[in-house]
Amino acid sequence: PRFGAASSVSPTRRATDEKNTDPAAARPFRAFRPVTGHCLWRPAVYLLISGQAALDPQGQIIGAGDFTAQAECAFGNLQRVLEIAGARLEDVLKVTIFVTDMTYFPEVVALRKRFFRPPYPADSIVQVSALALPELMFEIEALAARPKSGG
Repeated sequence: PRFGAASSVSPTRRATDEKNTDPAAARPFRAFRPVTGHCLWRPAVYLLISGQAALDPQGQIIGAGDFTAQAECAFGNLQRVLEIAGARLEDVLKVTIFVTDMTYFPEVVALRKRFFRPPYPADSIVQVSALALPELMFEIEALAARPKSGG
């Protein structure tokens, strides 16, 4: 079913993750993020942010061959798009990060810790064979929720 589908996280895993005592400490963030205390109990505007990459306003690639420079630029672009929409990085509920080389996983974890604060958004990190432009190494898309004005 499209809505109300069962979670893919087992009850045992869910309880372990919720208490943050997961023995598989290699995973830097929980498998899910409860939204208790977030703005979802009142009217909200949901923002689905398309993939942000290391492109300047003129569409030129920033940091060709430099993974960290590209990731920092993409996070900065995400932050600017959120601000234009009246939201902040703190409003992000879920990100999907695409990398062309999973050996950069530790850098991705460090950047997430730098740009986001607990409770961290849920995330998926996926290795892909290529992104939209051959020089791109990193892309991030997001789902955010901000309170509805006047609501």
